[in-house]
Amino acid sequence: MITATHISRLLHKPHSREERVRLFDVMDKQLLTVALFLLCLGLVMVGSASTSIAEKLMNDPFYFFWRQAGYMTVGLLAAGMVMRVPMDVWEKSGLSLILLSILLLMLVFVPGLGREVNGSQRWIMLGPISLQVSELVKLFSVIYLAGYLVRHHSEVRSRVVGFLRPLVLLTLLGLLLLLEPDYGAVVVLFLTAFGMMWLGGVRLSQFMLLLMSLAGALALLALTSPYRLQRLTTFLNPWADPYDSGFQLTQALIAFGRGEWFGVGLGSSIQKLFYLPEAHTDFLFAVMAEELGLLMVALVVLAYLFLIFKALSIGRRAEKREQPFAGYVAYGLGIWIGLQAFINIGVNMGVLPTKGLTLPLMSYGGSSLLVMCVVIALLLRIDYETRKYDRRNQLAKGRRG
Repeated sequence: MITATHISRLLHKPHSREERVRLFDVMDKQLLTVALFLLCLGLVMVGSASTSIAEKLMNDPFYFFWRQAGYMTVGLLAAGMVMRVPMDVWEKSGLSLILLSILLLMLVFVPGLGREVNGSQRWIMLGPISLQVSELVKLFSVIYLAGYLVRHHSEVRSRVVGFLRPLVLLTLLGLLLLLEPDYGAVVVLFLTAFGMMWLGGVRLSQFMLLLMSLAGALALLALTSPYRLQRLTTFLNPWADPYDSGFQLTQALIAFGRGEWFGVGLGSSIQKLFYLPEAHTDFLFAVMAEELGLLMVALVVLAYLFLIFKALSIGRRAEKREQPFAGYVAYGLGIWIGLQAFINIGVNMGVLPTKGLTLPLMSYGGSSLLVMCVVIALLLRIDYETRKYDRRNQLAKGRRG
């Protein structure tokens, strides 16, 4: 497990200037540049989308902008620390992290410690700071499952129990998330886990049976819950009740229509003026489409596709270089980023029911931004370790030659 002692040693571990320069030199600059582009664009759009609500609630139009800038700074500092943690430390901590996830999800329901917002109990109060536990749970689940796939590789490929065993813990996490409720986090958690197990070699028949079982369970859950059923029916035809249940989707679609090719101009959105709820969080993408237009929408989509491609290629390279844990972690992080971005963009464009998921690296929120910065740092660390492996092999061949 990653303890305070581990962190202290890593923070105080002497790094020569040469070592720090070498780490920067071999870092994947393309991945870093695209991630920073999304971070900075997200900061600008949070500032633009939140001016009206910040002025009304806090009497400061830049209140959420400055808070997001603070979250971004903390996230980048955390990313710098994570970059110094070897992947084998994370591998040894997988089970401890998943047990910590269960504990944190239970603490959400402790009176005085958990915080309820808009009918959902998803946050833990740590003094003036609120932590959305589901973001950490998704990260810790990827790390745990990657370690499990390495330890039980042959069993996962050959026996049903091999890929059902980790689902017991994930199901417990899912049930706790549903109690909050956080339906979107459950969808992302399980689809990411299934994607990782598919890449880990689960047989097609078993995988399809499990996938259909999950789809059936989620459909039953949606149909037996009145508010989720209303979301589904509203999604199919938001214009049937545009001033009540369909209000969010119709306003988002209006924002896309107003944006056209080049947008109405940064800061000139009409929909953010209390027409579009959660404009700086869940529906940030719609405000961006209105202000910056279709061309920026296409550029952002391409940026996310690039992140997914990079994550999967980093994972593939690590797997080929006898670093299976790092490879599975990269696969899981890539699938997670892709799923969450796809769902958020799909909700904003009216092609998916509302889920309450943030847009990775862009939407307002400290927990989401912090964890996503850590995700990028993990990908950079995996890429660094695979490049270091290549350099060692080249040096060894040179000596033999």
